[in-house]
Amino acid sequence: MLTLFHAPQSRAAAILTLIAEMGITDQVKVCLVDIPRQDGTGRRDPANPHPEGKVPCLVHDGKIITERGAIMLHLTTLFPDTGLSPAIGTPEWGQYVTWLNWYQGVFEPVLICEAAGLAHPWLQATFRGHAEAADRIGRALSAGPWLLGEDYSAADLLVHSPYAWFKDATPDDPLIRDWVARCVARPARLSVLAADASHRPQAAA
Repeated sequence: MLTLFHAPQSRAAAILTLIAEMGITDQVKVCLVDIPRQDGTGRRDPANPHPEGKVPCLVHDGKIITERGAIMLHLTTLFPDTGLSPAIGTPEWGQYVTWLNWYQGVFEPVLICEAAGLAHPWLQATFRGHAEAADRIGRALSAGPWLLGEDYSAADLLVHSPYAWFKDATPDDPLIRDWVARCVARPARLSVLAADASHRPQAAA
């Protein structure tokens, strides 16, 4: 049994979008939970099994899986015929896994450091910077409309996500801007955002 713990208008929306893209909504139970938010609202929900009270959190037959890249890898491995990842064991699969790991291990830390105004030679030596990350994305997109070439994948869904949330951070590169625009306009994402909007409590006036 697969259960996804989700909080509306959070990072977990990417996993709901993936589930919709894969056509497996009937295979995954979704449980809405509360989370502490950066604006001070929300709280840690005792119903959420995530070790840190965050989302997304996927539970598969009692085993907890966290981190968006790991959850995407797990779901696309479980359902390999849904078209959101290359065939397992192929060179393209290796590229796909690379993008998921690069996002978690390099790209997101780079963007967080930039947003926080953090700079240190060790950070630069380890992760490089946003310019280098954007160049890597741009070079991949120059070879095809999506990160893996002709086919949209969960890698596009994950890697574009910061630019969908923080539009001002999007590099002034036509290839990247067009790619982000195509990602955010996909019907699965729009349906998830609409559903989230109906669930998220509105702040008092």
